[in-house]
Amino acid sequence: MADRRLQVFHTVARLLSFTKAADALHMTQPAVTFQVRQLEEYFNTRLFDRTHNRISLTTVGQRVFEFAEEIFAHYAEMENAVKELTGDISGVLVLGASTTIAEYMLPALLGDFKRKYPDVRIRLKVSNTDGIVAMVEDNIIDLGVVEAPVNNKSLSLELCRMDQLVAVVSPEHRFSKLKKVSVHDFFTEPFISREEGSGTREVINEYLHQADIPHCNLNIVMELGSPEAIKGAVEAGMGVSILSRATLQKELQLGTLYSIPLDPPLERPFSFVHQKQKFRLRAMDELLNFARQYCGHYNNPHNI
Repeated sequence: MADRRLQVFHTVARLLSFTKAADALHMTQPAVTFQVRQLEEYFNTRLFDRTHNRISLTTVGQRVFEFAEEIFAHYAEMENAVKELTGDISGVLVLGASTTIAEYMLPALLGDFKRKYPDVRIRLKVSNTDGIVAMVEDNIIDLGVVEAPVNNKSLSLELCRMDQLVAVVSPEHRFSKLKKVSVHDFFTEPFISREEGSGTREVINEYLHQADIPHCNLNIVMELGSPEAIKGAVEAGMGVSILSRATLQKELQLGTLYSIPLDPPLERPFSFVHQKQKFRLRAMDELLNFARQYCGHYNNPHNI
């Protein structure tokens, strides 16, 4: 509804990047540049200083950005007020989720949500936890769901549920007959790790720190970027790993992998993360409420 040139300018000014703005707006970079140039021509002044592939707001640009912030806050408030009166729940929500959550938790949740609210369009971006937090910070996504603690206190963080991480071995492995395995015994084995930036890896590193096991003592034979790739490597007997028990249902039923509780146990939070803005799309509030009910269902031991 607002002037498209102002929307594009606001996104570039917030991210201080034409490239990131193009990604957030689902536009090409030349189209973003054109819209900003048109607004500069309208005001007959530069809004950005461009030096050495970096941009910053001019004094006028900063003032325009402040007005744009107020304008878009009022638009959001108006849209929410109208939808509150009409009962309309629609729009586009851009979600982000780390790999484990996107593959094993969100499909059922989003499927149920779409059946209840068919007019809400959902776009999903998948990245590791660091990537999702960065996209929330840059307002590229409306809501992130992550699998590790978030240290940015300017973001709103809400626990969904705790996720159990377990040792994973092939059926032929000597640990497969154990009822539990100590952390010190387990990490003597060739280990298949997640990549840098992964929430799973971050939680495991903290677990090792608590157990006084130096990371340099690990025999890491491979670093892989998804639970599916790790499961395939463990099945092939290339090493052992640690994964969410939620990712292993099919393999445990088929007997192609074995899971063993760790001693001491290892858990990590699944959490929602979003900006602390005052006004949001009503569709996002409905999704958050829906997700809270979903998490409450899975926090009930009888439903696990």
